[in-house]
Amino acid sequence: MSDLLSQAENDDYDASSIEVLEGLEPVRKRPGMYIGGTDERALHHLVAEVLDNSMDEAVAGHANRIEVELHEDFSVTIRDNGRGIPIDPHPKFSDKSALEVIFCTLHSGGKFSGKAYQTSGGLHGVGASVVNALSDKMVVQVAKNKELYEQQFSRGLPLGGLQKLGATQNRRGTSIRFHADADIFGQHRFKPSRLLKSIRSKAYLFSGVEIRWKSAIDDGQTLREATFHFPGGLGDYLKETLNGATTYANQPFRGVVEFYERFKVPGKIEWAINWTPTRDGFIQSYCNTVPTPEGGTHEVGFWAAILKGIRAYGELVNNRKAKDISRDDLTSGGCALVSCFISEPEFVGQTKDRLATVEAHRLVENSVRDHFDNWLAADTKSAGAILDFLVLRAEERLRRRQEKETQRKTATKKLRLPGKLVDCSATSRQGTEIFLVEGDSAGGSAKMARERKTQALLPLRGKILNVLGAASSKLGTNQEINDLSQALGVGLGTRFVLDDLRYEKIIIMTDADVDGAHIAALLMTFFFTQMRPMIDAGHLYLACPPLYRLTQGANRVYCIDEHERDAWFDKGLGGKGKIEVSRFKGLGEMNAKDLKETTMDPETRKLIRVSIDEDEPGETGNLVERLMGKKPEMRFEYIQENAKFVQELDV
Repeated sequence: MSDLLSQAENDDYDASSIEVLEGLEPVRKRPGMYIGGTDERALHHLVAEVLDNSMDEAVAGHANRIEVELHEDFSVTIRDNGRGIPIDPHPKFSDKSALEVIFCTLHSGGKFSGKAYQTSGGLHGVGASVVNALSDKMVVQVAKNKELYEQQFSRGLPLGGLQKLGATQNRRGTSIRFHADADIFGQHRFKPSRLLKSIRSKAYLFSGVEIRWKSAIDDGQTLREATFHFPGGLGDYLKETLNGATTYANQPFRGVVEFYERFKVPGKIEWAINWTPTRDGFIQSYCNTVPTPEGGTHEVGFWAAILKGIRAYGELVNNRKAKDISRDDLTSGGCALVSCFISEPEFVGQTKDRLATVEAHRLVENSVRDHFDNWLAADTKSAGAILDFLVLRAEERLRRRQEKETQRKTATKKLRLPGKLVDCSATSRQGTEIFLVEGDSAGGSAKMARERKTQALLPLRGKILNVLGAASSKLGTNQEINDLSQALGVGLGTRFVLDDLRYEKIIIMTDADVDGAHIAALLMTFFFTQMRPMIDAGHLYLACPPLYRLTQGANRVYCIDEHERDAWFDKGLGGKGKIEVSRFKGLGEMNAKDLKETTMDPETRKLIRVSIDEDEPGETGNLVERLMGKKPEMRFEYIQENAKFVQELDV
C-alpha cells in the first residue's frame, strides 16, 4: 500500500516518455475525436463523410449523379460524376499527387478558401483521411480527361503510388471503395436499412441530384436497388415522414429563399413545417446537406421567425393569449425540416452535430419571417387552427406552472414519498442521482455504499409491469409505477413535466445477467413511453456493475465481461502467484466497498447514458412496439431477421 507522498517504483518521466503520433496515427489511436466513437453510429458516419464530399460536388453544380453500393464483404463504394479529385503533383509535396495528400494528410482539402466550393459540408479537410485511416482497405479511382487513375491504401498508408489504368471514354468523377477496419469497429457491420435512410434524406435535401442505391446484402426488409430524385425537396420529405397523420394545415408551410437576392451572400434556406395533434413534434435540421441532430444557430433562427410570426398574427386577429406562446409550445406538435446552405459554416466538433455560425441565425430568421407572415394571411383557416392549438398548449403550460407555485407556497403540504425510498439530503436537484436497484438485498449493499448527500435509492420488487399495451387504469393502480413516479416527482405521459424531476441523474442499476437486462429493458420501455423528454434531455443512465473480480496478491481488478477477464489473464495483474477469479452472481453478493468502487462512486465508475439515435422520427417507437408490444409474431419476426448477427447465446 502506498500513499501520495511515497516514491513510486517506476517514476521515470523524461523526454523519452513523450510520444509523437505522426501521419494518421492519431486517428487510429483516438477515433472518438474524429468520428465520435467506435460504435454503430460512428461506423455509419464513415459513409456520411465520403458521401458529403460527393454531395458538395453536386451542390456546386459539377455532378448530378451519385451511386452508393454495399458489397457482400460489407465494403462500400461511392461514385459521382463530378470533376474528380485532382491527380496532378501537389505544389508542397512534389513527389506526391494531390490525391495521396488528401487521403493521407489531416487538414488537407479544397474547401478552406472558398474558391473551389462556395458552400460545402466538408470544412476541415479531415473526412477523407479519417475514413482512410479507419479502413483496412481503400481503393480510389479518378476518371479525368478521358483517363482512369487508381491508388490503393490500407490503414492510412498508400500501397504504392498513383497508377494510370488507361483510357476511359464515357466516365468522369471519383469512385471510392473502402472496408471498415475490424480492429477499430469490432463486430459492427454496415446496415442496409440505415444506409438507405441516410442517402434518401440526402436526395431530399438537394433536388438537383439523383442518388442510386445498390446492395448485395439482403436483410429481408430493405430494397436491394433504388433511385432517389425529389424535385419537390423538403415538402415531399415532410409529407412522407408524417405518413398521412392529421395536420392543422392542409398544406405545410414550405419555401426556399436564396440569400444572395436579399443579403448579397452565397447560400440559401429551405424549410417545411406543419402541426399535428397525433404525434410528438420534431425538427430535423441540416447545414450544407450535413445532419445537425443537436441543432444550432439555423434552428434557433427558424423557431424565432415562427414564434414572432404566430404572435404577430395573434395580435392581428385580436387574440390576446397569443403573446403567451413560447418556443416550447411550438415544438410540442410542430414537425419541421430545415436545410440551409451557407459559406464557411462553423460546427461544434468534427462530427458536425451542431451549427455554431452566428450569422446563420439572422439569415434564416429574416428569410423565413416574411414568408410565414404572408402564408398565415393567405390561408386564414389553417392559421386559425394552428393559433388555437398553440394557445391551448400555452394555457396548459401556464396552468401547470401555477399549480407548481401554489404547491410550493402551501406550507402544510408535505411531500409524500414511497416508503422504500432512501432519499438524499441535498435540497436542490443539481448533482443528485437516484439508483433504481433490483430487490432489497442489492438495496442493502447500495445503502451502505452510497454518498448520503447526493445519492438516493429506490429498491424495486423484481420485474415491473410492461407498460406497452397495458391499460391506463392498470398503470394508475400498479404500486411499483406509483412509487417510481412519486420518487421522481413527476406525472406520466402528458402530465410529465421535466422541470418537476427531483434528481439530475436516474440510474438503472440491475444485476449483470439476463434477468437484470430484462428488468432494465422494462424500465427503459416505461421511461420511453411515459417520460420520453427525460431521455431526450440526457437524464437516464445505466450502471455498469462488474461480473468478475480478479485478485493476485495485493493487486485487484474488476471486469465487466468475459472478454475483459481474458484480456487481464493474458496481460497479468502485475503480482505473483495464481490469479483468483470471483464471479458476482448479483449486486446483493457484492460488499459495500466493491459496489461503491465499481458502480456508484462518480470518480471510478462507468455509466452508459441512454439516448435515442434515430435516422428518421418514430423509428425507435416502432422498434419498441415490435420488441415489447402485445404481438408475439412481431418479436418472432425480429428474432428471425436478426438471429444471424448474434455472436453469443446465454443458455
